[in-house]
Amino acid sequence: QVQLVESGGGLVQAGGSLRLSCVASVRTAYNMGWFRRAPGKEREFVARIPWSGGSSDYADSVKGRFTISRDNAKNTVYLQMNSLRPEDTARYYCAARPFGASSYVFWGQGTQVTVSP
Repeated sequence: QVQLVESGGGLVQAGGSLRLSCVASVRTAYNMGWFRRAPGKEREFVARIPWSGGSSDYADSVKGRFTISRDNAKNTVYLQMNSLRPEDTARYYCAARPFGASSYVFWGQGTQVTVSP
């Protein structure tokens, strides 16, 4: 089992920045991702990064504004969010996908991000 704990959420004005962190309970070679769920909406993919820290992928809605990164020595994945918009308001979840798995298996409890106009 891998436990994931997110932090760094909060209330910010539009145009502001936040950095989310996700700490894993054990060192993993898993691919990691960030997802979000806004009130009344389905959970959606935000960004992902392979265990090697190589090429990352982003949802079109955050491309150019968000950056995912990881520090394997600290078992931590980050999501730097710049130029935040009210539509970015959601609960953000960190997830881990073991090598060879077809889906994300481990999920954190999430951290709330609220962007005011």
